Amino acid sequence: MTLPPHARGYRDFAGEVGRTFGESRPSWPAEPRRGGPNIVLVLVDDLGYADIGPFGGEVETPTLDALAAGGLRLTNYHTTPLCSPSRAALLTGLNPHRAGFAFPANADPGYPAYSFQLPDDAPSLAESLRASGYATFAVGKWHLTRDAASHDAADRGSWPLQRGFDRYFGSLEGLTNLHHPHRLVWDNSPYDVGDYPDGYYLTDDLTDRAVGMIDTLRANDPDKPFFLYFAHHAMHGPLGAKESDLERFRGRYDEGWDVVRERRFAKQLAEGLFPPDTVLPPRNSEPHRDVPAWDDVPEDRRALFARYQEVYAASLSNVDQSLGRIVEALRKHGELDNTIIVFTSDNGATAEGGPEGTRSYFSQFVHVDGVPGDWDRDVARELDLLGGPQTTIHYPRGWAQASNTPFRLYKFDTFAGGVRTPFVVHWPAGLDTGLRHQYVYVTDVAPTLLDLAGVPRLADRQGVAAVEEDGVSAVPVLRSADAESAHTSQYTETGGNRGYYADGWKVVTRHRPGTPYDDKEWELYHVAVDPTETTNVAAEHPEKLAELAAAWEQAAWHNAVFPLTDHGPGANLRRPSDERFERPVTLYPGTPLLERYRSAQLVQFRDFTAVASVAPAPGDRGVLFAHGDQGGGYVVYVEDGSVFLTYNAYGDVHRAGPVPLGDGEVRLSARALPEFRWSFTLATDAGSAELGPVPQLIGMAPFTGISVGADRGGPVDWDLHARERTFPFTGVLRHVRYEPGAQADYDPKLLARLWAEAERVYD
Repeated sequence: MTLPPHARGYRDFAGEVGRTFGESRPSWPAEPRRGGPNIVLVLVDDLGYADIGPFGGEVETPTLDALAAGGLRLTNYHTTPLCSPSRAALLTGLNPHRAGFAFPANADPGYPAYSFQLPDDAPSLAESLRASGYATFAVGKWHLTRDAASHDAADRGSWPLQRGFDRYFGSLEGLTNLHHPHRLVWDNSPYDVGDYPDGYYLTDDLTDRAVGMIDTLRANDPDKPFFLYFAHHAMHGPLGAKESDLERFRGRYDEGWDVVRERRFAKQLAEGLFPPDTVLPPRNSEPHRDVPAWDDVPEDRRALFARYQEVYAASLSNVDQSLGRIVEALRKHGELDNTIIVFTSDNGATAEGGPEGTRSYFSQFVHVDGVPGDWDRDVARELDLLGGPQTTIHYPRGWAQASNTPFRLYKFDTFAGGVRTPFVVHWPAGLDTGLRHQYVYVTDVAPTLLDLAGVPRLADRQGVAAVEEDGVSAVPVLRSADAESAHTSQYTETGGNRGYYADGWKVVTRHRPGTPYDDKEWELYHVAVDPTETTNVAAEHPEKLAELAAAWEQAAWHNAVFPLTDHGPGANLRRPSDERFERPVTLYPGTPLLERYRSAQLVQFRDFTAVASVAPAPGDRGVLFAHGDQGGGYVVYVEDGSVFLTYNAYGDVHRAGPVPLGDGEVRLSARALPEFRWSFTLATDAGSAELGPVPQLIGMAPFTGISVGADRGGPVDWDLHARERTFPFTGVLRHVRYEPGAQADYDPKLLARLWAEAERVYD
């Protein structure tokens, strides 16, 4: 039947239309293909090359051992030296600066490489897979949206669901507490846990969610392939572990990091990960990167240092247990053999714990010019508490050196210790077993997985033509140990540290802030024969150094690397519209926990007041407002007709009160003092109490955002938590109003604004 000219709604219909069903022929829209291998991509945070069993580690990792034995180990896999850049490159196939992530997503200086939003014209791996019929799931760490766009009113354009995932559960931030996560997101909304039960552990929760997503998919569709992106918050600080895992590692590291490093290297050589003549470099000796011999560690510090590594090992063991549960879920559905499983790390192990480690992670994490020399970066805690919910710890960098065996240096460095990580791929239905020694880079992961799955990369995204990707498929390498690597050259840059690899040669720098970016700082290594970068051959091969230095310069312009940071005020600059976060705000009961960065703008580096309005009645008790957790924070609560303040200075607890509740207005006033201190006044109309001076909470603290009417997230005051849990307020709390006051003259944002005005940056 020919449709009349005025008929509408039939365009592109492939069937036939009459007046009745009997006179018509049906047709259905084409559906994405069915079938194809599942893909499970496991990304661990800050895991060193040698930590897992298949790459030399002594920690029992039976699941990874089995996957490596039945799959491939890529011994020459490279990534970027930091988390967000690696994740952006991994999921888009773009070099990190082109993807907008020159650095972790905790800044916003106003240049293309520092947008900290995934580009609109860069299809993610998840988006391409979903367009070809895959279910797409993500759990864990995201860290691919800038901190100022992580709050609940933000543009979610660079959140997981907007970048191709059907479901998401985890934290948008770069780190969190494994015992009391500071803020979780379920799909596109905050997930209010309320009171974490005793024994809660985030890795277990993420694993529960991942297995649940797989089971739910199979209950509803027996054929649809899936992509699971499991991005662990472990092994990033603050380190934490379950007591049941910790018990198995007591005493395991009493011999120290030198012995562990030597044993790992011997195992690596025995398993053929490196040529037999590979040299283990001496201990790191660079300024602020140096590691003492274990024998030179004072006797009274060794038990503490060993305990830090016990916590790390226990946390890693739990990661392997998590992967084991994913494997069992695949096996019970009969899909293990046709699932591509990839396991790797975002960068090398980190030196952020400093030379002696810390029991006060967020105090150690303070990197602000002018902090006084007596700043306490390690508040003492009982040894048996380390790794549990009452502490926020990190290990000394000697253990990071052992993690990165056999390489030099750490995360953030462009030397091998920062950029070479373990890589295991397992797919019995499609790949052989063995070792692969060819160069592979993080940008190759997405095109390789799409190639293995037979899925094309999207040619456009939301109507915008897709930019060319930088990665190349490594499938030929996976298929044959004799294949040549298609990735023959690669630039690197992080925080001014530069590197360039080409055909077995590498130039690299350790840039010192305040010095020129010139060719004098380049070092040259022939990594084809010196993979551990022990011998700088710049003097012997000046022409090769000049060639690679020039290649880096060209690649930098080609990938939007410039401008390089000069570590001056401009690095702390934020877009002018962010100043709205510093306006007064009224928070009402029932408001979800306020996001960390948004909360911090109300209090950091400044005076502030927080005023709770209540309708007092006999017997009222509970928390009026809280901000922070065991890593640092403050809480104001009512008990026995009085008001109390607890201030947690990175683990050093101070208290003020009781102050009679009075007529119901409770005011906490903070005054910023010199040398990054605060003094507090807790006041009602019936009295007041003073507290301070105390160290300000700066950097990433307070890490848990502001909560009203209870102390949700991690508890500020452990003793109060032990008695009352989240201690919800039982009376009538009208609201809490935060009023930011004057900025201190040492506020980095203030200094950046003054610099910008002088330089007419905003003109």
